[in-house]
Amino acid sequence: MASADTSLLPLLVVLAPTVTAVGVVLARRRPDLRDSVLVAGAVLTFALVASMLPRVLAGESPTTELVELLPGMSLALRMDGMALVFALLAAFLWVLASPYAIGYLRGDGADNQTRFMAFYAVCLSTAFGVAMAADLLTFFIFYELLTVATYPLVTHKGDAKAIAAGRRYLGYLVSGGALVLIGTTIVYQQTGELAFRAGGFVGDTMSSALVVVAFLLFAVGFGTKAGLMPLHAWLPSAMVAPTPVSALLHAVAVVKAGVFAFGRLIGFVFGPVTLASVGIHHVLAAVAATTIVVASLIALRQDHLKRRLAYSTIAHLAYIVLGFALLSETAFEGSLLHIINHGALKITLFFAAGALHVHLHLDHVSELDGVGRRMPFTMGAFALASLGLAGLPLMGGFLSKWHLVLGAFEGGSTWAALVMTGAGLLTAGYLFPVVHRAFFRAAPAPAPVSVGHGAVQPEPHPHAHEDAHGDAHADSGADHHGRVSRDADPRMVVPLVVTASLGLLLGLGDPLGVLELARGVAAAVFGGAG
Repeated sequence: MASADTSLLPLLVVLAPTVTAVGVVLARRRPDLRDSVLVAGAVLTFALVASMLPRVLAGESPTTELVELLPGMSLALRMDGMALVFALLAAFLWVLASPYAIGYLRGDGADNQTRFMAFYAVCLSTAFGVAMAADLLTFFIFYELLTVATYPLVTHKGDAKAIAAGRRYLGYLVSGGALVLIGTTIVYQQTGELAFRAGGFVGDTMSSALVVVAFLLFAVGFGTKAGLMPLHAWLPSAMVAPTPVSALLHAVAVVKAGVFAFGRLIGFVFGPVTLASVGIHHVLAAVAATTIVVASLIALRQDHLKRRLAYSTIAHLAYIVLGFALLSETAFEGSLLHIINHGALKITLFFAAGALHVHLHLDHVSELDGVGRRMPFTMGAFALASLGLAGLPLMGGFLSKWHLVLGAFEGGSTWAALVMTGAGLLTAGYLFPVVHRAFFRAAPAPAPVSVGHGAVQPEPHPHAHEDAHGDAHADSGADHHGRVSRDADPRMVVPLVVTASLGLLLGLGDPLGVLELARGVAAAVFGGAG
């Protein structure tokens, strides 16, 4: 049974990214210093989170009491096993996303870069608050702050498409947040409690009808942020944001907060026993399974690479929700593992998409013939992450999907096991063609055209762009001395190689202790201890 102990560490984890944002703004006149502040803040935050891992594995739960709003109603942060799963993922990926964002934005204006980096850090601060919230009220506050903090990132470009995407983003997520608040009010009015407890605290204090109503309010509210269909429309449209934002949305913060919320809701508010008694979890399971299939089929038809990856995210988030909804200990464990594995693998894919955009100005799958020879590290990492998401052995994606499918069989939900297995083939269907084009098709050759007197000059490369003087360049990866550049900026390539390697490492036993952590959380939820 985990024991709570007073500690400032959870508060420091939330404050560190906010202080980093302030430092970024103060150093805006010195870009090198500003960039260093961003990276240093990310490293410090990860060190703070990682320092709590031994204590959590030993059964402790470092806790910071923030403020007592009303008698018996306090805001608090607590790092338990469930929180650590999310916080470790967010902190580690932020360390890698920081230099990536610096490399990606190098051609943007200085003010735009500073604004982006500051809000990026604030967004991580609110995500850590979501992870470590000790109760429903604290969770709701940080959950809504995350929505607000991410809005300037979605609208970063400032054009009409970005503004429209931002409005849709706020419309969906703020509406979902309102439903979460109503559900929280009902639970508190009926139980007098809000603090998360492994196995749930609702019990028999609420009638079956109220359990169903409250759960549905939460499910729709959290479903908007998790991208469950038909509440997903904001997510593909948000792909107008810069790629570091897309990576943040899909792998670390917003949508991960949505699926994490379902884990808290099912495991720490209502509990498996209460939900099984009313059967409402079957509805959520059906919606998640439908989302997996439909989103995967839509992804097959997307030529724009980031939109294809967006629908892939919708499908794989639904895997996680389905695992929670099956009310099986092994499936719950698999969902926690997939939060981490999907984060590492999906951020690799988005990092690769961003490198393609910046280095070669390529955004569509149909443009990627032969690109693997020009960007071998980027596309090699993309290939490795694709294998992981498809669930091939030796990758972390296989380990989490194995637990999800096994948990479905253990819970008697054979249909769910078949859906998840079949969707693995669909994942291969929309990712492997990208890899095939990159490595097994020849790049299109420039077509010669006549320029008079019988002379022939090649047409500009189909993906040529113009420099500041209006001259067309063929983006062959060659510099102005004619030397061939084999890949994108190292600040972008190194992070995506590391995340792809992490996806492989997570599938080789349990060298990082992730499996032990997930197993402990699932055992506490289904054993009622914690």
